[in-house]
Amino acid sequence: MAELAPVKTVGVLGGSSLVGSCLLDLLQVGRWQVTMLGRSAARELAQALARAHSGSDPAVSSWISVAPIWVLPRYFDLLQARGARRLVLLSSTSRFTKGDSSDVQEQHMASGLAAAEAQVQAWAARCGVEWVILRPTLIYGLGRDKNISEMARFIQRWGFFPLLGQAIGLRQPVHAQDVAQCCLAALQVRAAANRAYNISGGETLSYRDMVARVFAALHVPLRLLNVPRWAFAAALGGMRLLPRYRHWSVAMADRMSRDLVFDHLGAAQDLGFAPRPFALAPADLPRAR
Repeated sequence: MAELAPVKTVGVLGGSSLVGSCLLDLLQVGRWQVTMLGRSAARELAQALARAHSGSDPAVSSWISVAPIWVLPRYFDLLQARGARRLVLLSSTSRFTKGDSSDVQEQHMASGLAAAEAQVQAWAARCGVEWVILRPTLIYGLGRDKNISEMARFIQRWGFFPLLGQAIGLRQPVHAQDVAQCCLAALQVRAAANRAYNISGGETLSYRDMVARVFAALHVPLRLLNVPRWAFAAALGGMRLLPRYRHWSVAMADRMSRDLVFDHLGAAQDLGFAPRPFALAPADLPRAR
């Protein structure tokens, strides 16, 4: 890989997120100086922007955003005022997999991701900022994700997991620590400038096998319940009244038999991306309640 000169000052947006916490750990080990931006209220953001324009806040040329991509536009002026010259940000492969979803909200998510990517690229071109977009597949890790950890919590509570059909659709879960490592690499590799990369996990397995791995990691008997689609829809009608299951939809069940597979060869070649296979350590599981 062709490396840029070592950079030891970086701004981070979204540090309280799952990937953000992993990224901050890496930056601490590497002894980086970190400037943090949270989801500031409008008044706080205006104050930060005023300080940046006055020069009281030091310039920060390198930035990593692990916040939802659609919040980035509200920080454009601040990033420009702080002297941003390179921006690494997370999007999602959901922009490709949910565009034809039966769920309208998921369709809006996919179109929103695509629109946000285009907005970032247009702003960066106007302001002379290099951008690198990373699109992870299903992120898991540290018991904090909304994918595998939610699956584990369901199994812990109910002792089974429902499947629609054979659930043979292929998946590539990617660990949050591997995503964070890729973000840091993308910040420093010259060849990554103004490119987008899909980043997937180091192993491809069926949805059914993925669920079975969660049962094994929890050390509970494997109990898979095949449920017809109409029963899924009926059950979700009640479950979605509970905050934890509010984001669940029949469209999620429909995708159980659909392949959601993405090649990460570009990231491997340019960024040295080498994700781990899907293996759940105790730290990756939520605590039983």
